[in-house]
Amino acid sequence: MRTITRGLPEPAGPLSEAVIDHLRGTRPLETGAEVVVSESDPAGLDLQLALHLCYELFYRGFDAVPDELEWDPALLHLRARLERPFLADVRRRVGDLTGVQAAEEMARLSTEPVEGDGPSHFLLGQGSWDQMREYLVHRSIYHLKEADPHAWVIPRLVGQAKASFVAVEFDEYGGGRGSQVHQRLFADLMSAAGLDTGYLAYLESVPAESLAVVNLMSMFGLHRALRGATVGHFAATEITSSPGSQRLADALDRLSAPEACTRFYLEHVEADAVHEQVVRNDVVGDLLRREPHLEPDVVFGIRAFELVEDRLADHLMKCWRDQQSSLLLPLS
Repeated sequence: MRTITRGLPEPAGPLSEAVIDHLRGTRPLETGAEVVVSESDPAGLDLQLALHLCYELFYRGFDAVPDELEWDPALLHLRARLERPFLADVRRRVGDLTGVQAAEEMARLSTEPVEGDGPSHFLLGQGSWDQMREYLVHRSIYHLKEADPHAWVIPRLVGQAKASFVAVEFDEYGGGRGSQVHQRLFADLMSAAGLDTGYLAYLESVPAESLAVVNLMSMFGLHRALRGATVGHFAATEITSSPGSQRLADALDRLSAPEACTRFYLEHVEADAVHEQVVRNDVVGDLLRREPHLEPDVVFGIRAFELVEDRLADHLMKCWRDQQSSLLLPLS
């Protein structure tokens, strides 16, 4: 990877500007920012970027930003105000989950439609190399920190659920081999595709839909009260990964991409097919045997995963069908 951290991005509106100014020490956060939060689109770029900046302090941080700001009271207060409308919007869009069972949801995710659509199907059938590179840029915001957002839940699990969760994460972190850490493999993929491998190098290039995918994981993982949602999100990630990764590997083959590109996705085809059964039976199953009251949260995590993924997919497909770039800053 080119860099461990990066500098602060340019703001996308008053909320992200307030966070960036506070991180730079040029303008302390004021209570007046609360009014802006109430007027901001919870799915919009300004709020999602502001939230992403707050969360990133708990990952690698930013160049020239003091580590102590990770626990800055003003930022934590603002983060909570940003999370409330984001979570409320996701819950509203997911809808009523009364009576829905986690086992049924996981079974549904395991059955792919005969006539599939979405970015991986498009890239397999007709997508261009430029569109594939755009897709990789969108995914870089997560894959260069892959597994980290879910790892927050480990101290909040016990018994078999904890042991099996860690076993899956161990594979995500390369099974003890630094060269095989999935974050490293994705950086290799980016390099082979002629893209910047720097951590969050494309933070200013991606839309709100891409940031929301990662913000949802961070929000779930950083709240013990949402541990059930984290497990549900984790289950949805693992269950849907293998078939989608196979399509992307085949699409990269069709485009004659370098072997380092296909290697990342082929790794997920085999590993995640095994992970699916472990997560379904030993993580979700054991969690709900111990804490059956968390079943609605697990289901919510699954549905929330689908919601943000579908919104990103809709954005990509609309742009590509209109023959436009899906990025805010198109690739040269």
